Amino acid sequence: MPLGRQFMVLFPEGGFLHKRREVSQRFAEKNNLPKLEYVSLPRAGAMKVIMEEIGPRRDEGASTSKENAKKGDDDNFNKSPRTKMIIDNKVGDSIEWILDVTIAYPDRIPLHLQDVVCGIRPACTTHLHYRLYPSSEVPSDTEGMTQWLYDRFIEKDAMLEEFYKTGKFPSKGSGPYVVRQVRQDNLRYLILHSFFIASTFLQYNIFNALWSYFW
Repeated sequence: MPLGRQFMVLFPEGGFLHKRREVSQRFAEKNNLPKLEYVSLPRAGAMKVIMEEIGPRRDEGASTSKENAKKGDDDNFNKSPRTKMIIDNKVGDSIEWILDVTIAYPDRIPLHLQDVVCGIRPACTTHLHYRLYPSSEVPSDTEGMTQWLYDRFIEKDAMLEEFYKTGKFPSKGSGPYVVRQVRQDNLRYLILHSFFIASTFLQYNIFNALWSYFW
């Protein structure tokens, strides 16, 4: 990818759920799509631009149909690309994998920005579910890509419904279902916040000195 970056983060929903859900459900009703409760229907525009610019390069015979987009949906980890690739790209020049992350919050109450910045919310456990897809699995045509993205979010909605009923994400396919617990390091956050405070203080003093010198 450009500048040697390893990851690109995309939020296809395009906003907070409590603001987007009603609009999403009206759109779904108008276009004969499922009404989602725990997520909103995604927008495919940004993903299409990304895949056109740094997505996998395909030959003219590559499949881009809806049928191709739905293959292997039951696997948590999809192992083999389903379209023929032109092998002339260097490794890292294009997106090779799509990591699909589904987040479940305690009591369905998400973490807000002020909670994270100010630390005013009591400690809680946030659950993240990962699924990995080869980027070549995503259809290159607009209709196919949009449907592929819709299918993933319809699955997310079903997964979250199951989680909030049972406390566990559903497991599909024969692949391993690995659960790992990650704890935040308070010392690390203390060091980071101390650095930011010291950096802000230093910048303020430098700016103040420059202001006094020139004016």
